[in-house]
Amino acid sequence: MRRLRGTFGHPARIIPAGFLGIITIGTVLLSLPISSRPEGGPPLLVAAFTAVSATCVTGLVVVDTPSYWTPFGQGVILALIQVGGFGIMTGASLLGLLVARRLGLATRLRTQHETRTIELGDVRQVVVRVAVLVVVCEAVLTSVLTARFLLEYDYPPRTALWHGFFHAVSAFNNAGFALYTNSLIRFVADWWICLPICMAVVVGGIGFPVVLELRRAWRRPRSWTIHTKLTVGMTVLLLLVGFGALMVFESGNRATLGQLDGADRILAAITQSVMPRTAGFNSVEIGFLRSETLAVMDGLMFVGGGSAGTAGGIKVTTFSLLAFVILAEIRGQRDVTVGTRRVDPRAQRQALTIALLGVALVALGTMALLADNRFSLDQVLFEAASAFGTVGLSTGITADLVPRSQWVLIVLMYVGRVGTITAATALALRSRDRLYRWPEERPIVG
Repeated sequence: MRRLRGTFGHPARIIPAGFLGIITIGTVLLSLPISSRPEGGPPLLVAAFTAVSATCVTGLVVVDTPSYWTPFGQGVILALIQVGGFGIMTGASLLGLLVARRLGLATRLRTQHETRTIELGDVRQVVVRVAVLVVVCEAVLTSVLTARFLLEYDYPPRTALWHGFFHAVSAFNNAGFALYTNSLIRFVADWWICLPICMAVVVGGIGFPVVLELRRAWRRPRSWTIHTKLTVGMTVLLLLVGFGALMVFESGNRATLGQLDGADRILAAITQSVMPRTAGFNSVEIGFLRSETLAVMDGLMFVGGGSAGTAGGIKVTTFSLLAFVILAEIRGQRDVTVGTRRVDPRAQRQALTIALLGVALVALGTMALLADNRFSLDQVLFEAASAFGTVGLSTGITADLVPRSQWVLIVLMYVGRVGTITAATALALRSRDRLYRWPEERPIVG
């Protein structure tokens, strides 16, 4: 018993196990006949794929969400999105706080790992603030979308509220599930639908610690931590890169932005530059994008959003830190510095490990998809990057993949959500530092 507790009690092991537990429950619920419209319930693969995609806040689907799943099934999907986005350990700690008015040391340590908080004593306060942030953001977006559906599209009140609430939760948690077969394409020119959803995606995906710090000191950028500076700076830069690429490559494409004029084209470019950060909504047909645009989106999806948020990918802080490592090496500097702060070498190694493991997973996933399917490299690479980055964008091939390839996407979504470092550590029985160091030798590099 003690050995079992030591094996599964560490945050790096219990968090993946917690996600597996929620996925299992979601699969069982979605397998019930009441969850789907076809008689007899969905096949196991359909239920499992949808449960993983919802819990890992991805948005890839093998069936049409509004027509295949009943209101009960859609409710299950929404609950899985909320649990996955909020974080299993964060949610469990909040429940313990509300019921018992106290948190045990072990629970607080696990929550600290999930929320990436720095001080152990701040965990309780962070959990409460995260809960408030989630409720406020989702409530505000629900109100805006519901009002728009009522006033502009003449939805019945109950339908407008359900659609507003569903898409608010899906957007803030960067899930990308929609109650429309063509996602947001019908709203491509609607600023009151697309822009609020984009804002929710950015707030949810930038990371809870960054949002909380910006709330306290948004007027004092010089006082921001390195983490916040890297996250905000790189997020803005990547959004501009995505927007510029779409305007340059797709303005002449009549199947995407070329059919839009003026402000509508700008809105569509803004929307599609935000969604690879990582929400799977789309307001233009992804399958009609040019190869160069898909390549840019591959990179954006791989990088993803902020740490401790609802986004996936290797995270913008990882990508930013590696850029500073390269810059320091080019300059011949011994230390890697960001502003007036020196970066811990362990953080540098962790960033390199996460990035290379991510590259390996996407490469292996791409090769597996190529081996079993007839689709092009552009399509399968996009699919693998979307699954690993828990984005949910697709060129439209997800449902047509052979079952074995869909299981590959399930693995990529799961590992992409729990994190490459966390997933690798969960497989190890224990970790320990060496009490000795070998003599140093420098191999020839390059």
